[in-house]
Amino acid sequence: MQSENMPRGLGPFGTADDIAVQRGIAEFQAGRPVVIADADEQIVALPVDGLTETTWVAFKALCAPVPPRLLITKRRARVIGLEVAGPVFVAAAADDTRDKIWSLAVGLQCERRSAAGMAGAAATRAIDLAKLAQRFPALLVADAKAVAPAVLAQMIMVRADALAHVNDKILDTLEIVSEARIPLPDGVTARFCVFRDAVGSSPLAIILGEPDFSKPVNVRVHSACLTGDVFGSRRCDCGAQLRLAMAQLSEAGGGIVLYLEQEGRGLGLANKMRAYTLQDNGLDTMDANMMLGFDDDERNYAVAARMLKMIGANRVQLLTNNPGKLEALVQGGVEVCARIALHTEINPENRRYLATKAARAGHWLDDMLDGEPMPDREPQHEAAK
Repeated sequence: MQSENMPRGLGPFGTADDIAVQRGIAEFQAGRPVVIADADEQIVALPVDGLTETTWVAFKALCAPVPPRLLITKRRARVIGLEVAGPVFVAAAADDTRDKIWSLAVGLQCERRSAAGMAGAAATRAIDLAKLAQRFPALLVADAKAVAPAVLAQMIMVRADALAHVNDKILDTLEIVSEARIPLPDGVTARFCVFRDAVGSSPLAIILGEPDFSKPVNVRVHSACLTGDVFGSRRCDCGAQLRLAMAQLSEAGGGIVLYLEQEGRGLGLANKMRAYTLQDNGLDTMDANMMLGFDDDERNYAVAARMLKMIGANRVQLLTNNPGKLEALVQGGVEVCARIALHTEINPENRRYLATKAARAGHWLDDMLDGEPMPDREPQHEAAK
C-alpha cells in the first residue's frame, strides 16, 4: 500500500492516483481485495463477482473477528425489501455460504435481510471501481482496521477522491494507436482506426470510403454486441442495425461507424448474460439490469464525441434511434446537423425488447412499431417498482 510520503506521480506515466485506480481495476478483475480510503475511513473491498467458497472463507478470516458486510446498490436493496436512499450494507451471518452471499447479491428469489448501515464515500466509490472492472456492483467490505497491517500493506490502495471523476480522466488518455485499410464485402474499403485508453479499452472507428470532413459526415455510434453482431441473435436488433448502417453509409459514398466496447448497455458480457436470464424469467431489459443493481443503462457516450473530434469529424449526421447518443455528442462538442432513423425488422424474439426501448427509454421507434403492442411488464418484480 502506497505511503503518503511517496511522490504523488511518475511524471509522464501519470499521477499516483491515476496509477492506483488502474491497478485497483486490475486487482478487482483478478478477484483480489483493494483498500479504498477517504478522510473518514478505510475499507477493504472484494467483488462478489468471482467469489468462491475458498475466497469467501479467506476474506472472513482476513477481517476476523469482525464479520464482513455485503455492499449493494440502492436498486439491488429494493429487491431484498430495503427502501434506502443510496448504497447500503447488509450484514453477513456467520453461517452464510458463498452461495448465500451470491443469492443476496444476484438472485431473483432471495432471503430478505435488514440494513446494516448506509455506505459512506469510500464504499460508494468501491462500487464505481467494480463497474470499471466490469464486475458485479456488489462487494464484500471490511473495516481496514480489522486487517493485520502486514496483510494490508500488500494491497493496492485507491483514494475515494481519485474515483470521483475517473471517467473524464480515462477519456483524457484516449489515443489512436494503429490503423489499417480493410477490404469489406461488396467492394467497400474501410480504414479501421484503433483507439486505446489507460485502462485497456479499445474502441474502434471504421471509416468507410472517403467521407468529406468539410461537410457533415454520416456517423453510426454502435455499442458492441457479441451475440447480435457476430452470432446474429434475434433477441435484439444490434446486428441488424450494424449491417444496415454499414450498407447505408456505403451507398452514401462513405461515413463512420464508431464501434464502442459497451456490451449489454455497458454492463459487460457476463452481466449481460445474467440480465438475459432474468428476462427469461419475465423481466424486460431495463428491469433486469436494475434488479442486478445497475442503472438501466450504464453507457457513457462521451468517448464517441472524443473519437469523432480526434479524427476531424466535428459535424455529423447521426444514424440513430437513441436520443441519448445525440445529446451526448452535442454535449461533447460535436455538431449534429441531422438524424437519420435506423429501422430494422421486428421478429417475435425482439419485439418486446424494441417496444421497451420505445416506451421506457424514449427511443424514436414509433414508425417502426406502428400497430405493435407495447410491452407487457408483468410479472413485475420489486426491483422495477
